[in-house]
Amino acid sequence: MNDERNHVSVLALNPAVDIGYEIPQLLEYQKVRASQTWYHPGGNGINIARALTELTVQANCCSIIAGESGDLLLNLLGDTLGDRHKWFRVQGETRLNTTILQHSPPGQYEITSVGPEIPPDMLTRVCDCLLDIAGNGIVVLSGLLPPGVPDSTYRELIERVNGQGGKVVVDTHGEVLQLALEAKPWLVRLNRHILEMSMKQRMDTAQDIAAAARTIQQRGIDFVCVTLGNEGAVLVNADNSYHCIAPKVHKQSTVGCGDSVLSGLIASALKGETPQQMLRFGVLCGSATASHPGTELFRREDLETESMNIEVTQLDV
Repeated sequence: MNDERNHVSVLALNPAVDIGYEIPQLLEYQKVRASQTWYHPGGNGINIARALTELTVQANCCSIIAGESGDLLLNLLGDTLGDRHKWFRVQGETRLNTTILQHSPPGQYEITSVGPEIPPDMLTRVCDCLLDIAGNGIVVLSGLLPPGVPDSTYRELIERVNGQGGKVVVDTHGEVLQLALEAKPWLVRLNRHILEMSMKQRMDTAQDIAAAARTIQQRGIDFVCVTLGNEGAVLVNADNSYHCIAPKVHKQSTVGCGDSVLSGLIASALKGETPQQMLRFGVLCGSATASHPGTELFRREDLETESMNIEVTQLDV
């Protein structure tokens, strides 16, 4: 990939302040004291921009901010993204997402809020900003669309980015995903549940996953990645399909794992690495995030531990 394409621009239309609580057990109608509490800047786009920055990839980000919770998000971000973060303010409040990690019985509970409505003129401004800074680089469109944003928004952005010589990564689901696929993004990431819902069938093996992902890839998409939790991930391209089992780690939280896998795939692709290397590195990043509590993402030093050595299997699907 040429040097002029070695940057990534991320759209964060619906960022959030991620709040994590570690508790002994949820008790109905009783107050439970958290043993630990975490606050992090979050939402899919912000997580991906942070993860790419941790991987020393130049990541630009265009986001929507609202209210006092939006100010908290900016304070939590600090100078992580520096002047590469362009944000636009709307009425309302930025989302507050809550993750509860329960000790006994072990469990994870997540509550996500809706986010502020984005007026049409503001949507136009933030999308134009994204396209301007993206040039012919990689653009990441991820997460649910907030109120006021048409389902066709990602599809239209893909068409415009493709038209200016760039490549688009998409991570979403439902009608937004189906419309986005029509515009032929470069890379699509989805999880097993979303794939099964899309195909209306259960998939038990890596071969099943790869065969279903192949039907998506054949619609003109370079890479389709399906994340499988502690079973790792499958990556399909025009040449073959691959499965990488996740390394054994002490899993503490799944928040941000998919975003981390996606960031690893992109960072590896920017280095011109093979699909097998892309998949391996993506799984490493996702597993490293799972080993952190609350809503923390991986750190670069997590990726250098020997216990993270894993193999990639060619599926020939």
